[in-house]
Amino acid sequence: MQKENMKWLLCPLCGNKTRNKIREDTILKNYPLYCPKCKQEVLIEAKDLQVNVIKEPDANVPEYKDRF
Repeated sequence: MQKENMKWLLCPLCGNKTRNKIREDTILKNYPLYCPKCKQEVLIEAKDLQVNVIKEPDANVPEYKDRF
């Protein structure tokens, strides 16, 4: 059996290794990647060892200027 090419997933925020590895044939969609170093979670997609960060839309919070 031939060894598959594997790669550590790196945190897109701090650049450190996470606890996850992916192979060439791994496909991830909307995967919550957690970094134990910076304690942040980021949604990613991965295919063919290429990792892309999914930008989450900011919440639309109404402003309460006129309230007081």
